[in-house]
Amino acid sequence: MRIIAGKWRGRRLSPLGGGDAPARLRPTADRVRESLFNMLVGGAFGGPLIGARVLDLFAGTGALGLEALSRGASWVTLVDDGRTAQNLLRRNVALLGAATETGILRRDATRLGTNPYAPHDLVFLDPPYGRGLGEKALDAARAGGWLAPDALVVFEERHPVAPAGFALLAERRHGGTCISFLSPNDDSFS
Repeated sequence: MRIIAGKWRGRRLSPLGGGDAPARLRPTADRVRESLFNMLVGGAFGGPLIGARVLDLFAGTGALGLEALSRGASWVTLVDDGRTAQNLLRRNVALLGAATETGILRRDATRLGTNPYAPHDLVFLDPPYGRGLGEKALDAARAGGWLAPDALVVFEERHPVAPAGFALLAERRHGGTCISFLSPNDDSFS
């Protein structure tokens, strides 16, 4: 696993192999990540990376959030409650020298609580598949003030469902993975 583009292009992250099933870690494949970021920087969504505050829920290795930092985001909050994930997150942030641009939180993404930071413009959501955790995490992020009113949510799941209060902007399939792009569509965001 590596950073694909930007200031850390080609830098390798801590190896995980094909994933860590007991820790529920399933890194987004490089080719899927590359396709996703091509859509983000290609202007399909207004180029939301430069200067963005990014929230990476169910962060795992942190590859999505760290890729965003490499491509011009100003801050990333990495959230995962797993011990293996926390170790990987700390190692990957250290490998890239990104500690001053990164917050690492050991929390259940479905019970985020109140946001200690400014609201986030871009949200990566890559929960364990098929358990409805992504929808719960988005509700928790909205309730806790984690999302900017015009946030873009990138939701990776087999069959994602846009929760109430979010509009589906686009959807792309990559094998058994579906990436949905969502945005808030009501006034209940702070």
